Amino acid sequence: MLNPVELFVGLRYLRAKRRTRFVSFITLISLIGISLGVAALIVILSVMNGFEGELRNRLLSMSAHGSVAASEGTTDDWRDLLAAVESEPGVKAAAPFVQMEGMIQSGKELFAVLVHGVDPAFETNLSGDTINMVEGSLAGLLPGERGIVLGRGLSYELGARIGDNVVLLVPKPVGDGTLQPVLERFVMRGVFEAGLSDHDSVLALVHVDDVAAILGLGDAVSSIRFRADDVMAAPAISASIQSRLGADVVSSDWTIENGSYFRAIRLEKTMMSLLLSLIIGVAAFNIVASLVMVVTDKTTDIAVLRTLGMPPQGVVKIFFVQGAIIGWAGVIIGVLLGIVLAINVPVIVPILEQTLGFQIMPGDVYYVTRIPSELERQDVAIIAIAAFVLTSLATLYPARRAALVNPAAALRYE
Repeated sequence: MLNPVELFVGLRYLRAKRRTRFVSFITLISLIGISLGVAALIVILSVMNGFEGELRNRLLSMSAHGSVAASEGTTDDWRDLLAAVESEPGVKAAAPFVQMEGMIQSGKELFAVLVHGVDPAFETNLSGDTINMVEGSLAGLLPGERGIVLGRGLSYELGARIGDNVVLLVPKPVGDGTLQPVLERFVMRGVFEAGLSDHDSVLALVHVDDVAAILGLGDAVSSIRFRADDVMAAPAISASIQSRLGADVVSSDWTIENGSYFRAIRLEKTMMSLLLSLIIGVAAFNIVASLVMVVTDKTTDIAVLRTLGMPPQGVVKIFFVQGAIIGWAGVIIGVLLGIVLAINVPVIVPILEQTLGFQIMPGDVYYVTRIPSELERQDVAIIAIAAFVLTSLATLYPARRAALVNPAAALRYE
């Protein structure tokens, strides 16, 4: 525990005398460096969290949180499987789903297409509220009427508009294991925009009955997709369904299906954290340097204190107080500054763009045209604790060096 003398002397050494102005300047630089490093870490991680959330929302706008399929492939009794999935706690809605790959043509151009067979009656509850329909609606997908809804990028490439005819070229499996090309004509009923090239440029929505008829599945479907009340609970729900239904089904969730995207973001967050932590590290070394100079300057004072009966542990506490206050003040200022900046990133960035005269993320290059920010308490807590520990450790060497001062040697020529 600190006694009043140790605290008083430690605080007193923070005040600069005329001959120690340089030491105080290094101390100020250390405090500023720690503050900027902590604030930069909080802001950058908040922005990375914002991009991760934006990516997750865009990915899930055209896909469900999870899926359950029969282990042998398609399932005929999908209604029983649908009821089983819907009965799982945490499942908000479920819907039948069929997927096929092929080519799409309008005029003379052919483009690859990924066709999702959906049922609008189910899809409205599943993901219809998150699909950004630019033109038309999912209600135009009626069984047997060969309606199709295209991604905005795909419709632009095809030059197709609402009411135009498009032709699907689909490889259909036949009895001997080979594939037979099938041509089907569809009428464009709508255009959606998910905000991701993987969806907007290759994805098409067709009624599930039409896709099943083309593939010769009859009343069978490929899988049952579900949406959870909490998107982050989808992996646990998927595992629970797998455990309850056993080996007859195979369950998956969005973290598995889109794992590469989120692994890339996590890697970027880790590398950015390591790089920006160097700022705090340099500031901590500055604390060491400034305290070493203070110890050298205060050698006589330390000797007098030792002569008056202060133990070495007391000297350690004096310089620990001095270094800790510098470090902790920098951390607190950095945390407050980082939180304010992270919360106001959507306001600050447009002001900077207007002042500097350019757009950081232009719409003709990026799907995301704004800088998102999502502040998480866990990140702030980890950064603050790590900075507190690092700056506290930085005081140990100078404080220990001060405690080893020999009073007799220091006062010999005084």
